[in-house]
Parts: sequence; structure tokens; C-alpha cells
Amino acid sequence: MTSSAKKSLDRKLGLSRLTLGLMLGGTAVLGGIILGFGGPLAGTAVLAALLVGFIVLRDIEVGFWGVILVVCLLPFATLPFDIGLTPTFLDIALGAVFAIWALGLVTGRQRTIVLSPLTLPLGLFIIVALFSFIFGLSNGPLTPTLLRKFAELILSLSFVLVVIDYCTTWEHLERLVKVVLLAGAAAAVIAIGLWLLPEDTANTLLNTMQRLGYPGGWVIRYIEENPALSERAIGTSVDPNVLGGLLLMIGALAGPQLVAKRPLFSRWFTLILFGLIAVALVLTFSRSAMLGLVAGLAYVAVLRYRRLLPYMLVAGLLFLLLPVTQGYIARFVEGIQGQDLATQMRFGEYKDALILIQRYPLFGVGFAGTPDIDIYLGVANVYFTIAEVMGLVGLFAFFSVIATVFAYAFFNRRTFKQNERLDAVWLGLHAALVGGLVAGVFDHYLFNLEFHHAVTAFWLLVGMAAASTRLGIENKN
Repeated sequence: MTSSAKKSLDRKLGLSRLTLGLMLGGTAVLGGIILGFGGPLAGTAVLAALLVGFIVLRDIEVGFWGVILVVCLLPFATLPFDIGLTPTFLDIALGAVFAIWALGLVTGRQRTIVLSPLTLPLGLFIIVALFSFIFGLSNGPLTPTLLRKFAELILSLSFVLVVIDYCTTWEHLERLVKVVLLAGAAAAVIAIGLWLLPEDTANTLLNTMQRLGYPGGWVIRYIEENPALSERAIGTSVDPNVLGGLLLMIGALAGPQLVAKRPLFSRWFTLILFGLIAVALVLTFSRSAMLGLVAGLAYVAVLRYRRLLPYMLVAGLLFLLLPVTQGYIARFVEGIQGQDLATQMRFGEYKDALILIQRYPLFGVGFAGTPDIDIYLGVANVYFTIAEVMGLVGLFAFFSVIATVFAYAFFNRRTFKQNERLDAVWLGLHAALVGGLVAGVFDHYLFNLEFHHAVTAFWLLVGMAAASTRLGIENKN
């Protein structure tokens, strides 16, 4: 090696050592500040976030896994310090995935974007959302919190395009489905474990998460918020209905794996996963979620496995007759008859929502507030919610997206019937959407700025469902 080359190498090594030293020193100072002001939990959270960010920059697939794990396990976690705004773990995870995806396009490592029939209606839906947001700013103040939450909504909607573009092979899609199922089962285990613990102990454990942005005080939830009635499982999702909505979609996704000839996991392990999810879902006492799961599984049975219908009927009869489930059945009956407080409140919300929609039918009132003092935003129905904030134009755009997903699947259904490996995953993804859409008749978390993780979960499944159909067509060709 020549002396000039040696000097050049020494300079590069010195620069690398200096850079590494500055990075380590900066990390140590930052860690010390965070530990001093936020405590050990805050320091651990930030260091974990830095580590995850580094890993994501090396492999975008790990970023997708991070999004799924945060959605299922730490949906409301935020950074333990304020930087003007307080980003959530999900903001960071989604931002990292978008950043590495965009970086690939900018640097030329990725020269094309994989599109699907979903691109046009989804783009229309996003445009209508942006228009309604701007149009509705006259109805309320534009606060940093509102801006951040609306940006999160647009980020989740746009995430569909990134999911479709990433799933260029069936192996990519299968791995994402596996992570969703495992994360859902983990969320179920946490929910069941906290429900089994004494209420004081469970509440104390949940209160330790206050440093990560979770609510404090008495957070255990009950039927009709009445401690004399049964406790409802919440896991780390704060709200039992939101947890139920997440579990129903993952349970519907897992359903076809129980009868698939080539399941993603072993038969026994799949049965355990589904059992944990089903038990946790029952413990939420979310009637809309249970109805959604039944609808999703019925979709699978009618579309492909009709021989399962008698078994589902027997299971339903057992559920109706077993002594341990009588309280649950009584809740369903009260809901159907409109006798319980929750159902009566829903009926009132539906009536008020229709008044708002009649006054502002085209583009709604936006996301900031309402122009009239006698109407308000907030109704336990995802379709009324969309119509309130985005009008009938927005609701039509939403239905266009959903119709495109299922039409795309329907016209290519024979492709999957002939492929045992693809069929169960494809069916499960669409069953999850069916379940979510049915539950959306009675709840609003799938399009609510306060439940970013639930919105992300639904649109992640939309993207995966569209990608599964596209990959099936390519596999056939």
C-alpha cells in the first residue's frame, strides 16, 4: 500500500471513529437527560425506539412487523416527552416505513410502484377527506392535535398503497399474515391475563403505562360502566369495544386456517391461536365484535366451506344453551330489544347523526367541529361517522373502495379455489374485512381520529386483501 493510500485510509478510519464517538456521546447525553426527567421506563422506551428505527432502515419488512406489533400490543403508547407534539409509537413506526419506502424511490433502488384497481377509488377517498377537512375548518379551531390526528388518518389510508407495493411475492404476504396472527394472539393473552388478575392488581399494572401516554386512575371497564356488572377485558387497548374490533378481524383471518389443507402454522398451534383470540373476544363483552366475527366466519363457510355450516350451527346452539354463556346471551337479547342503556344511547346518536347529515349532505361538516350548537360529531356507526365528517360524497367514495376490493376478489375467485396454498389466506383477509364492516354498523372505531391504531389495522387488511388477489392472478399466469 502506498503512503498516500495509507494516509487516506487513516483519515477515513479517524473520521469513522469520530462519527461513532459523537453518536455514542450524543446518545449517552440524550439517554441521561431522558432518564433524569422521564425515569427508567422513558429511557428504555427511547432506546428501544432508536434500536427499532435502525433495524427498520436496514429492512422495511421489519418496519411492517413493527407497525403490526404496535397496533396490537401498544396502540396508545407515545414518546415519554413532549417535542411540541407527542408522537405515538405508531406514528414513528408508520413514518419509518414510509421513509424507507420513499427513500427507495428517490435513490432509484425501486424504479416502479406496484398499483392495483384499488388505487383510483382510494385516491378519490383521500382527496374527499382532504377537501372536507379544509372545508370544515370554519367550524372549529385548527389545533396541533387535530392536525396531527388528521395527518395520521391520511397516513393510514395511504399505507394501503405501500402495503400493495411491498407485497410483490406471496412469501412477503404470508409472513405479514403470520405476524398479524401471532400479534393478535399475544394481545389476547395479555387481555385474558389482566382479566384473570384481581382488579386492583390489573389496574396497578395498567397504571404503570402512564409514562407512555396511557390514562391513569381507575381504568378497569365494566358492562354499562357499572362495577356491579361483569368486568370487560381491555388488554392494552383501553377500550373493550376497540379490543373486540381488533380481535374479531384477526379471528376471522385465522378462521380459514383451521380447515385449510396447508395452514400457515401446525393444526394444533392454529387451534390454540384461534382459541385465545375467541376467548379474549368473548371477555370484551363487545356484541358488535362478536357479531362481526360470526359474519366473517359465515362468509368463509358460505363462499368455500359449506360443510362447516352444520358445525357452526351446533356451536351456536351450545353457546345459547350453556349456563356459562347465559349472561352474554342476555346482553344480546337486551341489545336487540333496545332495553339496555348502551343500545338506547346508540339509537339517540343515530337520530342526531341523521339530522346532521340532512343539513350538510354533500361534504359533511369536516373534522374540526359542527357549525350548529344543537348537533355534534360522534356516533357509534362507522358509516354515519364518515357521512358526518365527509358527507354522502365521502361515504360513496368509501363504498367505492370496499366494492372494488370485493369485486376484484369475486371476479378472480376461481384462481384461488384451485390453489390450496393461497386460498385460506385470501379468504381470511376478506373475511376479516367483512367482520369489520359488519361491526362498523354498531361502532365507529374503524374511522375515528381517536383510534388511530384501529383505523390502521383495518386499512392494513384492505391493502393485504387487494395484494392477495393481485398475487393470485400473477401466480396463475
